[in-house]
Amino acid sequence: MSNGILQSRQLIIRVLFVGAGLLLIAKLFQLQLLNKSYAERAQDTAVEKFTLYPSRGLIFDRNGALLINNELVFDLLVTYNQVDLKVMDTAFFCKLLHLTNAEFNTRLNKDWADKRFSKRKPFVFMNSISADLFSQFQENLYQFPGFFVQSRSVRSYPQPYAAHVLGFIREVDQKEIDKPESDYELGDYIGGSGLERSYEEVLKGIKGARFVLKDNVGRVVGSYENGTLDSAAVAGEDLFTTLDIELQRYAEDLLRNKVGSVVAIDPKTGGILAFASSPSYDPNKLRISQDRGKYVQEISRDSLKPFFNRAVMAKYPPGSTFKLLVGLIALQEGIVQPDQGVSCPGYYSYGGSSWGCRSHPAPTDMVRAVQFSCNTFFFTTFRRIVDKKSFYDPEFGFDIFVKHLLDCGLGKPLGIDFPNELGGNVPTSAYYNRIYPKDKGSWKSPTIISLGIGQGELLLTNVQMANLAAIFANRGFYHKPHLGNQIGRGVLARPAFEQVKVEVGIDPIHFDPIIEGMTAVVDAGTGRSAAIPGVKVAGKTGTVQNPHGEDHATFLAFAPVDNPTIAIAVYVENSGGGGRFAAPIAGLLMEKYINKSISPEKAFFEKMVLETDLIHKP
Repeated sequence: MSNGILQSRQLIIRVLFVGAGLLLIAKLFQLQLLNKSYAERAQDTAVEKFTLYPSRGLIFDRNGALLINNELVFDLLVTYNQVDLKVMDTAFFCKLLHLTNAEFNTRLNKDWADKRFSKRKPFVFMNSISADLFSQFQENLYQFPGFFVQSRSVRSYPQPYAAHVLGFIREVDQKEIDKPESDYELGDYIGGSGLERSYEEVLKGIKGARFVLKDNVGRVVGSYENGTLDSAAVAGEDLFTTLDIELQRYAEDLLRNKVGSVVAIDPKTGGILAFASSPSYDPNKLRISQDRGKYVQEISRDSLKPFFNRAVMAKYPPGSTFKLLVGLIALQEGIVQPDQGVSCPGYYSYGGSSWGCRSHPAPTDMVRAVQFSCNTFFFTTFRRIVDKKSFYDPEFGFDIFVKHLLDCGLGKPLGIDFPNELGGNVPTSAYYNRIYPKDKGSWKSPTIISLGIGQGELLLTNVQMANLAAIFANRGFYHKPHLGNQIGRGVLARPAFEQVKVEVGIDPIHFDPIIEGMTAVVDAGTGRSAAIPGVKVAGKTGTVQNPHGEDHATFLAFAPVDNPTIAIAVYVENSGGGGRFAAPIAGLLMEKYINKSISPEKAFFEKMVLETDLIHKP
């Protein structure tokens, strides 16, 4: 072989070696300097981050009574690679924690293909261990390498009321973890309903962190960088609500064994004083605990749906309480005058059809029409509004009518600081044009006449009805209803909810005859059971036809008439006329709020309501 060929081969070999060396150097440069994942993975084997969980903010009522507290519980975490099942006494471990062997295996063995779990990193083996159980387990914890305890606070409820209002916390789901800018991690708690959900950002606080050094078998050997990277958890801010827990308790007691709801509002501010839905449940049953799942299933199976918040989610026909708004709109539009009455023979008839009315004295003016709740008067008045332009052009008048309803906060959510609020239903001309197309005869005022007495397609929520009572109390405006009052304490305190005053576009003078009629309803009409000794009350009963059983009852009111401090709406399903249960419940609650006690004259109504069971009646 010639020297030239040999030198050429040597050159090629040198080039290959140099090239391979350069490639290795480049790869090392990329791995160590450009790609951080390897450095992070290496650090993970030596440094462990422990999350420090903050206490959630406390929740109080308007008078400073504690509604939600925090209670210390313990989570047991485990690092799979540090557990030696050949040495560990699993039978003793399970006995201490009241677990079966099958439960132990299920909790320890995860789907390791799931990115949420790693054999090298801790995960929650068992959460929400009570302080009593933990105290028994703690002294034996040293016998179980790989397991360690982390404390955190969960909710407790000093009073077994206001479950729907306060809500509950739950574990975050993957969707919430994956949201942009989310700081939630697997196992974190989040507000799941009620005020816990509405004010989550205020209540949750800020998590802290502690970094520790671990040896080659994963044991903690000390603080990382002397704790310079550690951060303390910051507790959530406290929330002071507008709720009066004593009034709330009384409302729930009066609604016991009944289906319905109560909403009471301070008309001067829009602050919600009571917000009760029945049936309800003890909020302590949904605290984070080992038994929580059992209680959730138990409550979910109840046919009466205790989780369903009837104050904001149930949509009801308002019945005769809606006549107040029909009369008010007619006065504003100049359709009727306050002293203008109608002839009522005990029914209203048109085109061969008739609608009944109760036997009562003649509705000689608006005051008497409201007092006697005359169907004939309000059928006539409603038709006059719709036919304002022409009988053959009902859209013109009905659109005016609908605009007034929308201005009063009907047909859409009011926007209270509470989740899952529904808007009810206000039918429009467009809706009736679809239902009754012009090529098939279209629709006229008699077609939709049932709206005049609060029936038909019209549906309201009870918070909307309470807000209507506040509109009458204020004679033409309302403050947007809300439950949050103040966030934080002292100089750092700030309003929880911006007060929004909404004018409804009706002159205050037109409220006078309606309110006079409402006062007559309580003084000498169907709402006498709502009267309060020494206090002037304005109210209106409503009986809602129910084709599936006994009629529903509703009542809205405010008091005192000359300086209202409470406006209220009560809805009791399948309870008959509005004066039977809805009116006395409203009267008792108003008296309780205004006078702080129930007078002897009302003891009969209190006993009757508390002892009546409308759910389990024969």
